[in-house]
Amino acid sequence: MRIAMIGTGYVGLVSGACLSEFGHDVICVDKDAGKIDALKAGKMPIFEPGLDDVVTTNVKAKRLSFSQDLEAAVPQADAVFIAVGTPSRRGDGHADLSYVFAAAEEIAQNLNGYTVIVTKSTVPVGTSRKVEEIVGKTRRDAEFDVASNPEFLREGSAIEDFRRPDRVVVGAESDRAKAVMKEVYRPLYLN
Repeated sequence: MRIAMIGTGYVGLVSGACLSEFGHDVICVDKDAGKIDALKAGKMPIFEPGLDDVVTTNVKAKRLSFSQDLEAAVPQADAVFIAVGTPSRRGDGHADLSYVFAAAEEIAQNLNGYTVIVTKSTVPVGTSRKVEEIVGKTRRDAEFDVASNPEFLREGSAIEDFRRPDRVVVGAESDRAKAVMKEVYRPLYLN
């Protein structure tokens, strides 16, 4: 399966690396050229035990790559994960979803064939519906579904948490999206 992970912060990088370890072809996309250059050079922008090894192994196996080019990554993907930052807004403390919505619009402009768009970032209830609305308005001809797949990774044990989760939560309405998400996590229930 081909996966595009939009965002290479903590959630995006750990999730992308671990999904590549499952055997998927993953391209992690970020607008930050410095971060992408560092990742291509084998330098991790975050510290997480075991992450260096997972990234190195899967880059060498050609299952994991890094790019700034969302326009090239999205059309090739079966699933596109949105794992961008959702910082707290000043004043009210609610999540700032502007990066999620901007990513959704940019993803929509580059869809090619059926794709599942997955919110991985920490977002409030109702965000998937808004993402669906944005994508639908941006590309009326797009063939897509939106799924929610929140992460439950703990810093310091994220790799192990991803490999052996106590739960995987996926919210999807269509059987087609459910089948794609089941395939994404298939290695977890084969063991």
